[in-house]
Amino acid sequence: MQCFGWRPQRNSSRELFLREQSWQVAALNSQRLGLQDDGDLKFLLKGSQLQKVKSSSWRKDRFYKLQEDCKTIWQESKKMMRSPESQLFSIEDIQEVRRGHQTEGMEKFARDAPEHRCFSIIFKGQRSNLDLIAGSEAEAQHWVDGLRKIILHADSMSQKQKLQHWIHSCLRKADKNKDNKMSFKELKSFLKEVNIQMDDSYAWKIFQECDKSRTESLEDDEIETFYLMLTQREEIDRLFRVISGSGKTLSVDQLVTFLQQEQKEEEAGHQLALALIQRYEPNEAAKQKKQMTKDGFLMYLLSADGNAFSLAHRKVYQDMNQPLSHYLISSSHNTYLMEDQLTGPSSTEAYIRALSKGCRCVELDCWDGPNMEPVIYHGYTFTSKVLFCDVIKAIKNYAFKASPYPVIISLENHCSVEQQRVMAHHLRTILGDLLLDRPMDNMVTNFPSPEQLKKKILVKGKKLGGLLASLGASEATDVSDEDEAAEMEDEAVKMEVKQKLANDKLKLAKELSDLVVYCKSVHFSGFQDPAFYEMSSFTENRALKLAQESGNNFIRHNIRHLSRIYPAGWRTDSSNYNPVDMWNAGCQIVALNFQTPGMEMDLYQGRFQDNGFSGYVLKPAFLRDPDSNFNPRAVGEGPWCNRQRLRVRVISGQQLPKVNKNQNSIVDPKVTVEIHGVTRDNDRRETAVISNNGFNPMWDVEFKFEVDVPELALVRFVVEDYDSSSKNDFVGQCTIPFFSLKKGYRHIHLLSKNGDQYPSATLFVKINTEDHGRRVQDGLPAGE
Repeated sequence: MQCFGWRPQRNSSRELFLREQSWQVAALNSQRLGLQDDGDLKFLLKGSQLQKVKSSSWRKDRFYKLQEDCKTIWQESKKMMRSPESQLFSIEDIQEVRRGHQTEGMEKFARDAPEHRCFSIIFKGQRSNLDLIAGSEAEAQHWVDGLRKIILHADSMSQKQKLQHWIHSCLRKADKNKDNKMSFKELKSFLKEVNIQMDDSYAWKIFQECDKSRTESLEDDEIETFYLMLTQREEIDRLFRVISGSGKTLSVDQLVTFLQQEQKEEEAGHQLALALIQRYEPNEAAKQKKQMTKDGFLMYLLSADGNAFSLAHRKVYQDMNQPLSHYLISSSHNTYLMEDQLTGPSSTEAYIRALSKGCRCVELDCWDGPNMEPVIYHGYTFTSKVLFCDVIKAIKNYAFKASPYPVIISLENHCSVEQQRVMAHHLRTILGDLLLDRPMDNMVTNFPSPEQLKKKILVKGKKLGGLLASLGASEATDVSDEDEAAEMEDEAVKMEVKQKLANDKLKLAKELSDLVVYCKSVHFSGFQDPAFYEMSSFTENRALKLAQESGNNFIRHNIRHLSRIYPAGWRTDSSNYNPVDMWNAGCQIVALNFQTPGMEMDLYQGRFQDNGFSGYVLKPAFLRDPDSNFNPRAVGEGPWCNRQRLRVRVISGQQLPKVNKNQNSIVDPKVTVEIHGVTRDNDRRETAVISNNGFNPMWDVEFKFEVDVPELALVRFVVEDYDSSSKNDFVGQCTIPFFSLKKGYRHIHLLSKNGDQYPSATLFVKINTEDHGRRVQDGLPAGE
């Protein structure tokens, strides 16, 4: 940390001592990461001069250095007003590190720099990329490999290791004079840093208990004692005492009993118990005796095996051999936008981020561009433009990194015939064999399956004629007003296009038409069973009206046909609608603005977290049955009724993040548990507010819910910072499909507003579900 601005002058021995201390801390943290003696890590800890690129005229030399916590990068800044903290960024905030000219900034502003010396740091959320040029290929390699190793190793750390790393980093931050001791003043600063407001007298009591040397400062073993006191979890201690019979370890038989009776593990037995001991028990002596200590028990509860989200559902487990129309498909609206749809920037990065989140249907609004190169942007607005060919390149490079299942390119085509031919050329030449340009073998009466379409990219758009149509010569053909209107999603754009069409019909180039196979866009004109490959797009309002007034017809239509839903035109701020109502009607391509965080995107991420994050979730059988009479707004008796009682006991929270960066601001957390599903299942319950404790708040309260159609239900856990005078601040959330919930004592790993997992923020809960038969309301059975 010696880079931070001005420091008082020190003598050489003091500087040598501090430098030695810094290297010791760095060595300890590199060991925690499993990267001790790693050459790339050592290079990053020394730091180096890199060239930062922001534009064609802005390219500056800056010094970058990995801090001794091995999770923070310090960057030199010439701005005198910047605080030391603002010159830091956490490796936890990095999405990925790309080598070469792999961002728009590098592509535009650094083509003159050798590709092997260039690399970019891509951040999570809305933060801009950091484009850098190293002095040599070896230097760039050190940075790329070093950062990738830290990210990989940090992700693979156990939850307990992450907690240790975080707390020791906070201790170092509180140690203002870097003497490796903690005064009482520094201890109070540390408590605020980890989100605890503690009474001074109680803090002093703890301080004195730990200060065995009576030096009025904590050091070495005393700091370790304080750390152990702070991280002690009484709720885990109580649970362990009960299941161990007050013993110091769990035997295999005791662990099996716990797994069977409390965790309701289907394969609970000696084999599973022994596997958990081998996987999580840190004490080698206990492991040899086939026993589990309290530390091992906590590590199990904090692991993927102890997660509230089913480990089995983190891989593809559903039948992927059914027709495409039988699946919910993760879909994005106005994918090119990074922000709002009036003035926001368009970027290939937006496509990369959506595809990296498992999105399987992306939208391209195509318009004539200069030099015969089509561009993508939100027409008749001030959003910036991006080249069509650059977007297709990004889609090719990232389409199948998160999932191998098919990607649909949804074209909203406003281009002239000449530039449509350029679009067709780019699609064919850039995508090559990935592009599906003809029907699959013998698949001319129904959709192929996601399995059959693996690693294929489909084009959705207007098409001349039917599935097997061939019009011979390469001629442009008029498109009807109705077909054109089917692709107009924004009212302002629609009006402009209508005026244009009044004088001159829009023509469709055969070259582009031929690339549309299974996703032909047509105007919706009722439920008269059009060809299976003809699909319609609906505004959220029209889709909701169809679901309300013709719910069962809409569901049956969506068994054989694809429906795409998109946000209403008045949502100029790129806000989102609730996707659950559309999924309940069997709509597959429910498109949301991925760049806009909120409850709607939380539900979206929760739904598609299922089935291995593949972007495809098989619809329940009653939404695939042509004879189904299911109506989500008036649920009667039927195969969809699998009434469950859900009991959720919210026990405690751990290491909740600060919402207000002011050091003196402490979170006052409350938890809300919500059910999102069919109308009658929608429900919510709230805990009390815990004042001034975001580190280890305790609630220990149980909620009960009745769920009639669990296959459509999502359970959302939300943590907020209570504010009596204004709207509560969002702290974190996690949304889990009902049948992906694991029973028993579980940890829920919270996600940020942008959907990224916090390193150590969790809720500890107990979950139970049971068949409940008929629902009782107001003392009477349901329906009476």
